[in-house]
Order: sequence, then structure tokens, then C-alpha cells
Amino acid sequence: MEIYQKRAKSLLEEFKAFALKGNVVDLAVAVVVGAAFGKIVSSLVDNIIIPLTGLLSGGVDLSDLSLEIGAKALTYGVFLQSVLDFVVISAAIFAAIKIIRSLQRKEEQKPESQKVVEPSEEVKLLREIRDSLQK
Repeated sequence: MEIYQKRAKSLLEEFKAFALKGNVVDLAVAVVVGAAFGKIVSSLVDNIIIPLTGLLSGGVDLSDLSLEIGAKALTYGVFLQSVLDFVVISAAIFAAIKIIRSLQRKEEQKPESQKVVEPSEEVKLLREIRDSLQK
């Protein structure tokens, strides 16, 4: 019985170390943020881009297209509409990423005087020593 308790404790400690590693936490945060970003993109596409493309194309909805083969209907329009939706969503994501990257580049191109540079640990320690000697 003692062996099982040791194994269970070891397994629990190993899982704890794995779960609290930086990579796992970063991945969890990325998944949550990605899901939220996905909702934003879906809303943008569904509520703004698709209606605008519908207006520009005269309200054409490809999902109604089908071909009757005997007693079965081949609904190729649903496939075409899915491909169109994919292209529109991909273009929207591409545009969002381009905007984000351009904002990042602008931040990186700021003059050195505007960037906040954190002093090194040695400088912090020397400042503490200087301040304590002045007292």
C-alpha cells in the first residue's frame, strides 16, 4: 500500500510541475485569447463583411444551388458558400494581422528617448548602496 501512495504522490508532483511550467500556462492563455479573437473575427465577418459582399453581389446566396440526380440532391452550393466564407474569413484575419504587425513595427521604431529601459540588476544594487551610504 505504501508503494502506491509513493507512486501517487510522485505522479501528483510530476503533474504539478508539468502543469505549472511556463509553456503550458502560455498555451492555455493563447487558447483563451484565440477563442476570444475568433469570436471577434466571426462577428466581423458575419455582421459586416458578408452583408457588404451580399450587397455588392446583389444578394446572391450560393447555398441554394443544387443538382438533382435521381432521388438525391447534390447540394454543391453549400460547398461553394463554405469556400466563399473561408476566403472572406481568411482575408479578414490577414487584414487584422497586417494591422497588428504594422502597429508593432511602429512601436519598435520609436526613438530611444521614448522607450523605457529598465536598469540592470547591478545598477539597481549600486543605487541602493549609494542611497544607503548617503544616509
